[in-house]
Amino acid sequence: MRRMKPLLPLLLSLAVWAACAAPVPAHASTSPGTQNSPSAELPTVAAIDVARYMGTWYEIANYPNFFQRKCAAGTQASYSLIAQGEDAGRVQVLNRCRRESGEWIEAAGVARQLGGETSPRLKVRFAPAWLSFIPLVWGNYWVIDLDPAYQLVAVSEPTREYLWILSRTPQVAPDVYEALLQRLVAVYEALLQRLVALGFDVSALKKTPQP
Repeated sequence: MRRMKPLLPLLLSLAVWAACAAPVPAHASTSPGTQNSPSAELPTVAAIDVARYMGTWYEIANYPNFFQRKCAAGTQASYSLIAQGEDAGRVQVLNRCRRESGEWIEAAGVARQLGGETSPRLKVRFAPAWLSFIPLVWGNYWVIDLDPAYQLVAVSEPTREYLWILSRTPQVAPDVYEALLQRLVAVYEALLQRLVALGFDVSALKKTPQP
C-alpha cells in the first residue's frame, strides 16, 4: 500500500530496510517460493477500498527473506492516508517488528497506487522523498487476495518471489475465539488453495510469531 511488501530499495534506504520487517515485496535474483516460475501475469483482486484497507495488519506468514532476518516476532504494518504535503493522497506505511531482544525496530515509507483510486497494484518506497524520481526506489505491492470483510489479505509482486499473508488480528479473544477463529481459518485455508492455483508453493511459508 504494506509488504501493507514490502521492498528492498537499491539505494540509500537499503541498510534501514534490511534491518526491519516489511510486508512489502522486494526485488531479488532468485525466488524462495515459486514452484515453476509461471510466465503468466500474476492476477490481483479486482479492486480495493483504500479507506477500508487502512489501519494495522499483522503478519501471519511469509516467504522467509533477507531483509526480515532480524525480526523475531510481532511483525506488523500500519497504513494511513496522507492528507497534506507533497505526498498528499498517498499512503503512509509503517512496518514494525520485534528483535530477539524484544526491541522494536521499524521503517517508514510511502505507497502510491498504479491506476485508479481502487487499483490493487501499488508502488512503495522507503528511500528519501528526494529520490522519488528514481524508478528503482519503488517496489511492487500487489494485493492478490482479499477477503470481503477485509480481515485477511495476501500481498505479492509480479515475479512471485515474495509473499505475505496479513490479518487484522494477531490473536482472537477467548470469548469470540471459536466463531471468529473458525471463520478466519476457513478463509485462510481457502486463500492457500487459491495461492497454489496461482503457482505459489505454500509449503515455503513461514508462520510469524505474534504476541
